[in-house]
Amino acid sequence: MQRKLMTPLYFFYEKILWNQIKNGPMPNHVGIIPDGNRRWAKSNNSSVSEAYLQGYKKLKEVLIWLAELGVKNVTVFALSTENCDKRTKYELEAILNYIKKGIDDLLNEEYVYKYQVKVRTIGKVEKLSDGLRLSISNVVEKTSSFNKRRLTLAICYGGRQEILDAVSKLMDDYKKGSVKNLVLDEEVLKKYFYDSELEDIDLVIRTSGEMRISNFLLWHLAYSELFFCEVYWPEFRKIDLWRAIRSYQRRKRNYGA
Repeated sequence: MQRKLMTPLYFFYEKILWNQIKNGPMPNHVGIIPDGNRRWAKSNNSSVSEAYLQGYKKLKEVLIWLAELGVKNVTVFALSTENCDKRTKYELEAILNYIKKGIDDLLNEEYVYKYQVKVRTIGKVEKLSDGLRLSISNVVEKTSSFNKRRLTLAICYGGRQEILDAVSKLMDDYKKGSVKNLVLDEEVLKKYFYDSELEDIDLVIRTSGEMRISNFLLWHLAYSELFFCEVYWPEFRKIDLWRAIRSYQRRKRNYGA
């Protein structure tokens, strides 16, 4: 899926698009499923490692674009539990290396400081290497006082597993007697999620043309608007993001009413 060179017509369309979205409501929380890295590698006769490098660079760009738009919360589906279990050792190592590099780089770049971004992670982090867990602990600790924006990285994460783990922890507390007069409702269960403060997602963007959510934050996506973009993740452009925002702004959110 090769991108054509940008033409004057492209920049004209970009200007029109920006005028359409700049004064509209922005989503508070955007979820990103950055899909299509391997297919990008194949279509560009490149290595999988190079694809994940380009994907890593793209994510750094997109986080800035979202912050510039005023989006307060971003959650990125960095690695699923299925990826952890089914990808080849070589590919998994490449992904994890760039995740670690990205987390380490956050503390050396302007993004978290300029936009006061609190960084959190969700998922089965106990499956990760000691070095990656240390990087996660370091960035979480050093950004814990920031409160203007949040970046959540879903690493070795599965939506079904999160719900199962929450129920299991709740039942354990009930058996131990630390939960009295158990009445199971949404607010009680949410306290046992990986991050009880994580807000529902307003807009989910998935690249590569696949039209599914792949076990991503099932609870938090109950009323999300979904936008599927055909471009592979390393080729995702600002104009693609703006198209997603325009699509979000044109929808009427009824929340079941």
